[in-house]
Amino acid sequence: MDILETSAYDRRQHRNTNCVLFLYLLPFFASCTIYFYLWIPDSAPSLLAAGIKAAPILCLVLLVLSYNGRRSLVGVAGGLLLSAGGDCCLIWPELFIHGMGCFALAHLLYSISFLSSRYSATSSSVSFFILYLILWLFGIGMYAYLVPFLQLDAEADLLVPAIGGYMLLIVIMATLAARTRRPLILLGSLVFMASDLTIALTKFNVFDVEYKKHIIMTTYYLAQLMIALGDVKAALEEDADDIHKWKRS
Repeated sequence: MDILETSAYDRRQHRNTNCVLFLYLLPFFASCTIYFYLWIPDSAPSLLAAGIKAAPILCLVLLVLSYNGRRSLVGVAGGLLLSAGGDCCLIWPELFIHGMGCFALAHLLYSISFLSSRYSATSSSVSFFILYLILWLFGIGMYAYLVPFLQLDAEADLLVPAIGGYMLLIVIMATLAARTRRPLILLGSLVFMASDLTIALTKFNVFDVEYKKHIIMTTYYLAQLMIALGDVKAALEEDADDIHKWKRS
């Protein structure tokens, strides 16, 4: 009877958690709607445009903080805050390097979070080693492919090493995301890579993509959403494990 009651309680808690989580996400979806309705990329750079662009990410910051507390500032919440800073910088084209720096630090904090005890890694199978290899070969290959185009830029001396460092950090982040074995975290990291790849290919005139801004921002917001939800889910599972251990003791 105790087992049945515990199982029913867990199901009720799961439903309640999903409802609360959905309510927490409403500001994110609302701010995304405002961004796409006003279509900020076509607006003149301004503090208002920067705020509207960063608003969905700030909503995710509040979501992660509400579940994980201040400890997540050295983790996913901190990475999201830095991403919001990067969003603001990229409103002004001349602040591209600054924005990239913010996102590089965000990937570093994501990586730190994915190494934490909450994401304790299980033994890696051959398929995951193959995935790691694919990620690294892809990252190295894309950087080698981009270098000739970067060298055509007026700021090539800065861009070539900066882009290389950035790609190193995002590949490390994606590798550690795969290591967690959590689908949302892994998918979020891969979609983030796709978003950044679209930026690189279009910004440095490798080729043009129709609706590139739509693709970039849709994949970007989706990636951040999946990473934030993955982190929240990991925290909830950690808390549930602690409760079950307490009940058994």
